[in-house]
Amino acid sequence: MKRTQVSLRVASPEDAPVLAEVWSEIVRRADREQQIADLEAIIARVTPLDDERIVVAEYDGQVAGAVHLRASTLTPLNLEPVVQAISPHVLPQFRRRGVGRTLMEAAVAFAEERGIAHIATAAVSGSRDANRFMARLALGPFAVLRLAPTAMVQAKLDAQAPAGGLANGRSGTRQLTHVLAARRSTRRAQRRRISDLSS
Repeated sequence: MKRTQVSLRVASPEDAPVLAEVWSEIVRRADREQQIADLEAIIARVTPLDDERIVVAEYDGQVAGAVHLRASTLTPLNLEPVVQAISPHVLPQFRRRGVGRTLMEAAVAFAEERGIAHIATAAVSGSRDANRFMARLALGPFAVLRLAPTAMVQAKLDAQAPAGGLANGRSGTRQLTHVLAARRSTRRAQRRRISDLSS
């Protein structure tokens, strides 16, 4: 019986159509041609870089999954070096065959090559299998990434603004002005009382 192995390689521009399928839940919502064009641009940008790599996993000669690896920092404010394993994803027909494990081994090797002690990844919050897989690899929760349309966030901010407040953050300035005026008024009243007591 022939044993099938998972093999890895660096993505090339010709992989864009299949990567659009692999990352269909992750790429921006657009028509397929635009998604493919986006991935061609991403591959072209990443290819010459030393600190980024798109790794494609093949199973029995067919593309089975991919991961985008990037050496970066934990956050823009926390400069601890980290390898981000962005969207490690396996096509449904190739799951439970070691493809995901092989992609994460590529992330470990990428980190070790650079002397980086930490790996970070994210899984879609609703993907129970992906989150369980990451937990089995000791990747615990660190932060929650939340997303909403800008207009919706603005509407919620406006709805939660204090009554009589002005839009665009001016209500906070107005509130501060009132607090400072009240403090000055209190100080003047205290000075008058002290002056009345001393006379």
